[in-house]
Amino acid sequence: MGSADATLRPGTTEVLIVDPEIPDPAAIARAAAIVRAGGLVAFPTETVYGLGANALDAAAVRRVFEAKGRPAEDPLIVHLAAAEGLDRVAGEVPGLARRLAEAFWPGPLTLVLPKRPAVPAEVTAGLPTVAVRVPAHPVALALIRAADVPVAAPSANRFGRASPTSAQHVLDDLEGRVDLVLDAGPTAVGVESTVLDLTRNPPTILRPGGVAREAIERVAGRVAVAELSLRDPAGAPSPGLLASHYAVTPELIVVECPTAVATASALARIAELARAERERGRRVGVILAEEDPVDLPPEVEARRIGSAEDLAAVARGLFAAMRELEALGVDVILARTFGAQGLGLAIRDRLRRAATRLLPG
Repeated sequence: MGSADATLRPGTTEVLIVDPEIPDPAAIARAAAIVRAGGLVAFPTETVYGLGANALDAAAVRRVFEAKGRPAEDPLIVHLAAAEGLDRVAGEVPGLARRLAEAFWPGPLTLVLPKRPAVPAEVTAGLPTVAVRVPAHPVALALIRAADVPVAAPSANRFGRASPTSAQHVLDDLEGRVDLVLDAGPTAVGVESTVLDLTRNPPTILRPGGVAREAIERVAGRVAVAELSLRDPAGAPSPGLLASHYAVTPELIVVECPTAVATASALARIAELARAERERGRRVGVILAEEDPVDLPPEVEARRIGSAEDLAAVARGLFAAMRELEALGVDVILARTFGAQGLGLAIRDRLRRAATRLLPG
């Protein structure tokens, strides 16, 4: 760990294992050179792994869309090494943006601002706004500083798939489609950044994420929350707004739970569904909180991803559990939401976008 030794896994994507806190300068220099040359580098942020390209190079940005199979009308987030870089990509930076940056950057908050002409239309889907943040991960920050360019980086997965929280998830989806992966182990937050549109009045959360609404309101005052589904993504100022997103191959049935602590009715619904699916001869996976008392039938694959009192752990484990159950070959995954307070709103958003069916608890 921490060396710049490269391991070539099957395919053509190079992998460099780096220490998550003190990444090796040689590994970072190699990754930065690839970015400057118009290549693609997958790297860890505190939220999920990102697929990075020079945000000021239109051809490099088009490669991101090609690698992911991402629609061109779905804009990208631009990552900076520090808030001082805002003026390089944003044409107007209001005082509120600087106060939010001071409070939450580096961190999982993305701000939507008017863009500078230097930012290619490919990054912003032709819109006059740009989504921008400073990630809170030493590897990401080192890469952006060394590349000395803003880095456009959506999640490093095939479009519509569950977001990657490890380098192996990246390779599962993008092996041979990217030039280099910086492997620094699992990510800490596990769901993407909160996207806050500062061009609207009041400021509006377009995508719930790693910074809770309540925390933002302590700095910004009242903020609105956009509808959780946007069925026509054309013209959307933020990524992650498709009505159907974060998909897995198995059917995903989501039971709505109004609070982080599961209600008895929601858990009874999950147990009933698990029994019914098993009786149909289907393989069943279930995603639960550690303390959820559910009487599941035999041979159900249960993944307990954290306590309902620790939604950060739940968020961190969500996408990994979805991918793990999919790899096991289950036919259906059952999961519950965790309310709409704090990180519960982001967890609910991701589950609803991945769901085949939504049921009341």
